[in-house]
Amino acid sequence: MKINETGRMGAINSYQRNIDSGHKTEEKKSRRKDEVSISAEAMEMLQANERSTNSERTQQVQDLKQRVASGTYQVDSNKLAEKLLPYFKQYPEN
Repeated sequence: MKINETGRMGAINSYQRNIDSGHKTEEKKSRRKDEVSISAEAMEMLQANERSTNSERTQQVQDLKQRVASGTYQVDSNKLAEKLLPYFKQYPEN
């Protein structure tokens, strides 16, 4: 079988290439740039982290750790009872 006029296929292919290139330029135009936004909750977390790294607070924690490790830290039973009292009031005996 002999096929004549194979040049016509080239004409169809160039038409398809024009269509394809047109779609690509439209896609490039419609693309948006990436954006990054930080939510309010994330900002609060960052601020809390900055506050927790406060040197004064860090010093207090280190002091407590040292006192607990050496056995010199004493728990005030009255303060402990005050903190636990609301919990026990919430769950009365049956």
